[in-house]
Amino acid sequence: MTEEIQMYLDEAEENMQKAVSHVIGEFKKIRAGKAQPNMLDGLLVQYYGNNTPINQVASITTPDARTIMVKPWEKNMLGEIERAIINSDLGLNPQNDGEVVRLNIPPLTEDRRKGLVKQAKTEAENGKVSVRNIRKDANDSIKKLLKDGTSEDDVKEGEDSVQQLTDKFVAKIDSIFDEKEKEIMTV
Repeated sequence: MTEEIQMYLDEAEENMQKAVSHVIGEFKKIRAGKAQPNMLDGLLVQYYGNNTPINQVASITTPDARTIMVKPWEKNMLGEIERAIINSDLGLNPQNDGEVVRLNIPPLTEDRRKGLVKQAKTEAENGKVSVRNIRKDANDSIKKLLKDGTSEDDVKEGEDSVQQLTDKFVAKIDSIFDEKEKEIMTV
């Protein structure tokens, strides 16, 4: 296998790993009935005119399995934090006591669990589509090497290696999804 093909393979593997990491990050946002500080990751609040991640303006803790507590470093941020949570798609009702914002996580109903599994499945499918698109790009790059004088055998070997990478990362996404589904459906 030529150096150029190996370079494309390494790049494809790196991008596929990023796709898997993205899926894992999206799964962390899907709550499984337990309060977790990372449920608020990606939530932005207005901080002196700038959109700022909530974890940069407040400490986020979970005093128990059903409560998230957000304690801003500046009291004037309480309203902004509360507004950001209400306007988010988390479906949580913040309770502001003048010191901290508390979020009570209700237990999940069976229908809600099934909806979350469906959401997780969609994220897993999106991850697999990303991996397949990376495969297509890598194969296209490797096929272009034929015109530059690379042997057909090397190109075929490169394409086979890309397919093995694709299979490996699709299987990884499937196994991560299976774990998440188990976590969501466990009462």
